[in-house]
Amino acid sequence: MYIVCSDLEGVFVPEIWVNVSKHTGIDELKLTTRDISDYNVLMKRRLDILARNKLTIDDIRHVISYIKPLPGAAEFIYWLRRKTQLIVVSDTYEEFAGPLMEKLGLPTLFCNNLSVDHLGNITGYNLRQENGKMKVAEALQNLNYKVIAIGDSYNDINMLRKADLGLLYRPPQNVVDDNADIQVVGSYEELKDIIFERLES
Repeated sequence: MYIVCSDLEGVFVPEIWVNVSKHTGIDELKLTTRDISDYNVLMKRRLDILARNKLTIDDIRHVISYIKPLPGAAEFIYWLRRKTQLIVVSDTYEEFAGPLMEKLGLPTLFCNNLSVDHLGNITGYNLRQENGKMKVAEALQNLNYKVIAIGDSYNDINMLRKADLGLLYRPPQNVVDDNADIQVVGSYEELKDIIFERLES
């Protein structure tokens, strides 16, 4: 029995922090896990930038409210959930993800959460566990599921390698170059074909 674990940003919705960068004009915030492989380094840098620029969680939520799913994403999820189960496994945060998940039809989401003070300042981030994406795949395999994993960035690689089938969805060239053994997929239609073939095998 198969289950699909997929990243969120870059696969189903645009990168949140890239949109925050565009909205605020703070160029440093456009860096993502596509650029920096160490997630803790990336998040500490982001929190420092938010503090220096006095940006609160409400500022981030305002940007997120305008983000729409990538073209075809909601339709793909609708198709997928009628073929098998989907868990969105993301390094985003509960405080950010709600409106995005509603636009995607409310698939199951495993993610992290933020520490926010009474003024709305984001003071810290709390990972559900280290290397959480890979551990989700591993836990499901321990329940006798076979896992199909989809991601686009460095922080997805351990999950993709742990899965029975790992797929890089429209990744940047640097991620492809560093992980040449992982299959690259360029469209939702291609994803459908690959997943359907695996489910029917």
